[in-house]
Amino acid sequence: MKYIFIVLISLVSLKPVFSQGTPRADTIYLNGNVHTVNSNDATVSAFAVKGDRFLGVGTNEEVLLLQTKSTEIIDLHGATVIPGLIDSHVHSSGAAVYEYDHVVPPMHEIADVLEYIRVRAELLDDDEWIFLSQVFITRLKEQRFPTREEMDAAAPKNPVMFRTGPDTAVNSRALELSGIDDSFETPKDANYKLERDADGKLTGVLRSGRSLLKYKSNTKSPSAEERVVQLEKLIADYNSVGITSVSDRNASDGAVDSWRALHESNSLNVRVFLYYSMNAKSQPEAIRQRIEAAAADPLHQYNPHLWLRGVKVFLDGGMLTGSAYMRKPWGVSEIYSINDPDYRGMRYIEQERLYQFSKLMLEKGFQMTAHSVGDGAVHALLDAYRMIDENDFKVARHRPCITHCNFMSAEAIESMAEMGVVADLQPAWLYMDGKTLLKQFGEKRTQYFQPYRSLFDKGVIIGGGSDHMQRIGSLRSVNPYNPFLGMWITLKRQPRYMTSSLHPEQNLTRHEALRLYTINNAFLTFEEKEKGSIETGKLADFVVLDRDILKVDVDQVKDAKVMKTFLGGDLVYEVKPEDHK
Repeated sequence: MKYIFIVLISLVSLKPVFSQGTPRADTIYLNGNVHTVNSNDATVSAFAVKGDRFLGVGTNEEVLLLQTKSTEIIDLHGATVIPGLIDSHVHSSGAAVYEYDHVVPPMHEIADVLEYIRVRAELLDDDEWIFLSQVFITRLKEQRFPTREEMDAAAPKNPVMFRTGPDTAVNSRALELSGIDDSFETPKDANYKLERDADGKLTGVLRSGRSLLKYKSNTKSPSAEERVVQLEKLIADYNSVGITSVSDRNASDGAVDSWRALHESNSLNVRVFLYYSMNAKSQPEAIRQRIEAAAADPLHQYNPHLWLRGVKVFLDGGMLTGSAYMRKPWGVSEIYSINDPDYRGMRYIEQERLYQFSKLMLEKGFQMTAHSVGDGAVHALLDAYRMIDENDFKVARHRPCITHCNFMSAEAIESMAEMGVVADLQPAWLYMDGKTLLKQFGEKRTQYFQPYRSLFDKGVIIGGGSDHMQRIGSLRSVNPYNPFLGMWITLKRQPRYMTSSLHPEQNLTRHEALRLYTINNAFLTFEEKEKGSIETGKLADFVVLDRDILKVDVDQVKDAKVMKTFLGGDLVYEVKPEDHK
């Protein structure tokens, strides 16, 4: 069905009467199906916009009282309107230039990986490095790393680095050029691990050991100006799926500069909350200097377009690579190349340092968060917050956060509720990787994998994100950033390649799924009074859809299409007729 917006020439019968000082609307939208996502989850028919904010929300008659002769009247013809959508977790600057040097085709099995390596080897000189990043082994048909021998055969004269999250698989030439052989001894206090086979030979899998490799990039890198251009293209794609705000959860200095450039040129068509990249293992003085420099940055002062307010560190490894830090051993696994029955994953920050670092960040006016995938990491971070809460100051007003928290527990949820800890989760991971995780851990250990229902029921504020890292394209990206797919996942919890749900008792309702990507995410960034719902006085960020996602068949939710996206009352995306046939 096509929705056509028309301007009504006159509304004589609804001529308003104004008192002195009554604000005047620039634009009034009538006859809509407007899901406000206010405290009552009310649905109304009309709203008015003045400047960049909502001036009034209610019935057609109520809102028309804000009309003047110059007010533009838009008839929505029953179209569904929702607040602008918010992604709580992106890495936009890197994703935008992921394919800058060359296109990286989708890879579904080991053969695709090896073919890519062969093609690159033909194009490169001997001993030039071949890089392939963020092709998650859990998403390959074989559910494993390419072996050292397979990569040797595909590129016998080139070093190969296959990187997934913190972990890396390399071929023999890469090990040789890096001075690593079977006699290599790992220090007892090392925060990395080199996998070996039963005979003690290196398999080529390095857990968090990429720093050991002596590699040199040979890919074409974009200039600072080109990075900004690519970022602008990505933002346009965000707008096409209704995204009006994002949280950049590991912003480097270069990423901050790119966002700043777009903001200063008035080309930033998405609101950005920045989590500054920090290394908790740095020397204390270096940490202090970096955070004080961030605090002195003008971007640290609130701005609805670009706000440097958060700090992120990495506490553990990854779920997709078998390095998340767990309370119980992972278990021997072919999928993850784990042969140590006591292996619990990788933890990068010891407890006292985690406590001191978190305390400093909160004291300096930054929201603290840490990449915490495994339940061991989640509990460690909560223990640090608990120590601050009990010994230094109450943490609730600072809204300390947990990033990812895929594996949780009933105790962790209780603790979050007690202290006011918030979290951002990535529903698409359940879809993409649920089948693999179920195979690895079984029903019982996945009971608290992304436990949406338990979190909502305990009053813990969580937001939905994507962890978008590669490629432009909401479904083409390695981690899909289409928010309607994310909502659908929270409603069905059905992983791909499965016909059943993964713990359906953790499903959300339609309203809750929508709140996950709107008002909840606004709360995560201290902006629930500014955005996240269609209410008088809030920023006029809203999206017009081709269907009512609260009423259509649940499987139609993921296929919802955006007709128009507005940021601060301004149209930033409109579907082309050929795109909606």
